[in-house]
Amino acid sequence: MAFMLSLMCVLTAQGAEPADTIATPAPEESPETLLNRRVEITDEEAAADSIEMHRLMLAADSVAIDTAAMEPRMRFVPNPSRAVWLSALFPGLGQAYNRRYWKLPIVVGGFLGITYALNWNNRMLGDYTRGYRDLTDNDPNTNSYKEFFHSTVDVNSLDKAWLEKTFKAKKDFYRRNRDLSIICMVGMYLLCMVDAYVDASLAQFDVSSDLSMNVSPQIIAPTDHSSRPSFGVQWSLNF
Repeated sequence: MAFMLSLMCVLTAQGAEPADTIATPAPEESPETLLNRRVEITDEEAAADSIEMHRLMLAADSVAIDTAAMEPRMRFVPNPSRAVWLSALFPGLGQAYNRRYWKLPIVVGGFLGITYALNWNNRMLGDYTRGYRDLTDNDPNTNSYKEFFHSTVDVNSLDKAWLEKTFKAKKDFYRRNRDLSIICMVGMYLLCMVDAYVDASLAQFDVSSDLSMNVSPQIIAPTDHSSRPSFGVQWSLNF
């Protein structure tokens, strides 16, 4: 009886030992360890967020660059009314506003040439008008017409009727040229205005490949009037 009780006590002690071992709680971590682990996790998440944000920014920049490359470049479109008023204010300003700078030398050269012709013809008209007046006033003290001849020429020996006819023809010639120069000046002024307006209006004109003119050789088949083929040129407009 005593032996059986001792054996049961030994078995109970041996069976209870593993239970005590399993039930032993794990050692608790210190607050410093938990804080360090939390800081490490936070740093890893921040690094991952930073990498993701950088990747998204690069993708956005790439899309923006591609979009900018695909968008057509903004083209300057002049205002026809403004171009006309600028050209009316001063010839050449309308061409400069339309950015047709290569036309400025043409405008300046045209006005300089017309101005020179106007001054020349006006000066010659004044000289011949004064000479013709002195020739026909029968006053011996007014003889400016003699300045048109060389000093070796005896003007008094010349036919007076021929002189009057010659001076009148010269006077009319230079008057006509002077008036023509004035007309050319006004015409050049109006032409600059018209050119500025038309150039600004045609800035939006469609010049795509759909607008074209094709010229090609063509063989015309024989007809009832001719038994031989004919050769010609075919001209076509595409719009």
